[in-house]
Amino acid sequence: MPNLQAKGQRNGHPKRRYLARRLEILRAAGREFRVRGFAETGMRDIAAAAALSPANLYNYFRGKHEILFFCQDNSLDRMIAALDKARRMRTSAATKLRMVIVSHMRCVLDEVEGSAAHLLTTALPPRQQRYLVAKRDKYEEGVRNLIAVGMRSGEFAPCDAALAGRAILGGLNWSVQWFNPEGPLTAGEIAERFADYLIRGLLARPGALQRLSFGKEPHRAVRGPVLRGEKKRASIS
Repeated sequence: MPNLQAKGQRNGHPKRRYLARRLEILRAAGREFRVRGFAETGMRDIAAAAALSPANLYNYFRGKHEILFFCQDNSLDRMIAALDKARRMRTSAATKLRMVIVSHMRCVLDEVEGSAAHLLTTALPPRQQRYLVAKRDKYEEGVRNLIAVGMRSGEFAPCDAALAGRAILGGLNWSVQWFNPEGPLTAGEIAERFADYLIRGLLARPGALQRLSFGKEPHRAVRGPVLRGEKKRASIS
């Protein structure tokens, strides 16, 4: 048995290194997409940014569309995991939705280079687009259901849950357009403030925001195997 365990551990190290390298390439590619634009960025540009030879880059990704798909799919997995965690919590609908909002924005902004590609779904082939749209719709439905639960409990004022959900998600996703990593606020601070603004707009009794128990520590995004970079800062100016 010890030999089998050791073998499994040895086999796991190359896999982790491979995944970590893919994530490094993702971030390098995201920076190139942001500067050059997706259409103008070639695999040679991405290889140079990731300090790889073009031939070595193809050991990790077959093309830039696969890199873009990996970015989208990884982000959606993290967001859905945060949503599932919030739904299992024994707390108010407002607290659950707040956790989802904070996790969503941190997922988008904490990896700002990769998130530069977050809104480029239409650049993908139709089959990959359909896969991601289905996944995104599942996530959007979950957010909408949280809002509907809050309305039924009387926490949230009556509203169109689908429209409110789209307004929230649209605002969160658009943050990649104005986020500045060198700004005065961290991504986490921006996420917390956004959550306050968005939740306040839904509450049946806006004054209840101060009485909600969100805990002393900011909610953290549910993370997959994403590399942590330097501390991100944001600007809303």
